[in-house]
Amino acid sequence: MPQDIAFHLPFPTAMSPDLEGARERNLAWVQQMGLVGKGRSLEWYTSWDMPHLAALGFPYATGAALDLCADAMSLFFVFDDQFDGALGQDPARAAAVCQTMIDIVHGTVPGLYADACSRAFADVWARSADGAHPGWVARCAHEWEYYFATQAHEAIGRLRGTPSDMETYLQVRRGTAGTDLPLSLGERAALIHVPAAAFHSPQLRIMRQAAIDVTLMCNDVYSLEKEEARGDMDNLVLVLEHGRGCTRQEAIAEARREVRRRVERYQELALQVPGLCAQLGLTERENASVDTYVELMGTWMGGYHAWQTHTRRYTAAPHILPHTGPGYFDQVLGA
Repeated sequence: MPQDIAFHLPFPTAMSPDLEGARERNLAWVQQMGLVGKGRSLEWYTSWDMPHLAALGFPYATGAALDLCADAMSLFFVFDDQFDGALGQDPARAAAVCQTMIDIVHGTVPGLYADACSRAFADVWARSADGAHPGWVARCAHEWEYYFATQAHEAIGRLRGTPSDMETYLQVRRGTAGTDLPLSLGERAALIHVPAAAFHSPQLRIMRQAAIDVTLMCNDVYSLEKEEARGDMDNLVLVLEHGRGCTRQEAIAEARREVRRRVERYQELALQVPGLCAQLGLTERENASVDTYVELMGTWMGGYHAWQTHTRRYTAAPHILPHTGPGYFDQVLGA
């Protein structure tokens, strides 16, 4: 696995002081929700160290705010693994299962016999929306819908058996990666509300897209062998190899350039943000929220990268769960 590939992400990293507490609380939560069983399943999940990702990605969060971030990260990865099997080869069934998840953000309450993912997501969504600004809730609901809906299109890619073009890849991968959601969770954890005029400015929209792409593109390199062995087609390296007819090493080199271009664009636009805020006539508090939002996007990129280069989820996956079987120990979705 290409874990030795280096990406230069010039963003500072920090750690939440509540990491150990979050580890204890998150372990209790995933077991309470039924997301993770016992024995090897629990051992494998623990080795990912999802609270470590949350503590790096949201270092300004503690207590309930950090728990929400850690639990959401756990849900992301456990849910994702449920498609590393028969479900991920059946677009129609994947769409139906995910519609059940989508319905939750639109008011459906999971029934008595709902699966563990549905119960866990309902809990995460309720905690996220509690006391949140209505604009944030509406935006985040759309982001979850996009995340769930694209699982069926990733399944279509597996059946197709060849990578798509770059534009199509990005439309699907930006959804399945769900990396806009951590940025929204970061707003909640930081207790800020970014004014709509600033949030939807060209500068912040492009910066946010860059942050999303940097995260998923780096991840595609580190998870390449895990995904390729299971027939996943929506991977940047495979898309570049197929589209350009180049070698594996040339594709990885180009992937690094794609990341670098986005990082440089992010930094360039960040310099324009103070002037933008002045032109918009933002208050001192609104200015502070925008500054915090810019900072948390960089923190997320740096924190996620620090976690994914060390977690056993990528370094040990082929040995723990060979591609000849499902990519999970417990079926917790759509059973």
